[in-house]
Amino acid sequence: MKKIRVVLCDDHRIVNDGLKTLLDGVPDIECVGTATNGTEALFLLGHIQADVVLTDLDMPGMNGYELSERISVQFPGTPVLVLSMHDEPAVVERAIGSGAHGYLVKSAGRDEVLLAIREVHAGRKHFGSQVMQAFINKGTAAAQGSEVLKDLTEREVEVLGALAEGLGNKEIGERLFISPRTVDTHRTNLMRKLDTHNVAGLVRIAIKAGLVR
Repeated sequence: MKKIRVVLCDDHRIVNDGLKTLLDGVPDIECVGTATNGTEALFLLGHIQADVVLTDLDMPGMNGYELSERISVQFPGTPVLVLSMHDEPAVVERAIGSGAHGYLVKSAGRDEVLLAIREVHAGRKHFGSQVMQAFINKGTAAAQGSEVLKDLTEREVEVLGALAEGLGNKEIGERLFISPRTVDTHRTNLMRKLDTHNVAGLVRIAIKAGLVR
């Protein structure tokens, strides 16, 4: 049996190690390399044969969005499967628009991950159950959110959603494991990108984008 050769890309080593362990012993799938950002993943793809790339989105250097775009051009026969902590329709649509063939949330179980790898390898699109539920719950907000959030990074989307929940800089920092000063920098960038001048404006945009459940 020819195995599906998978490259893993996540900036957290424990995630890569966990996924590699998950794939160990699967008869038709094997991990052939790991990377901590898009640059490393592209280097691997240039030196080894890979059938599927399983990647996170928010990584230092080259993120998952750019990696998907580059793979679509440089390695068009290699499908990209995103594994992210976010299920916001706007984030999912941006990933698919960047060239990803499938999208899973990191709470997905082993069977769902294996199914997704097999599906994208077979040339089909695959979206995890939690992602599909998020689209159903938010309905038309998905399309609106995609347009509103299209120029934001994944971290900025996280901060915007937390602001809309009424969290302060310290609380957001604790949730996202960043400093309050970094949160403030993200908030300033959000106001600039979204052309608003206060947090109330950001909250209205977050609601329009469907970030507030």
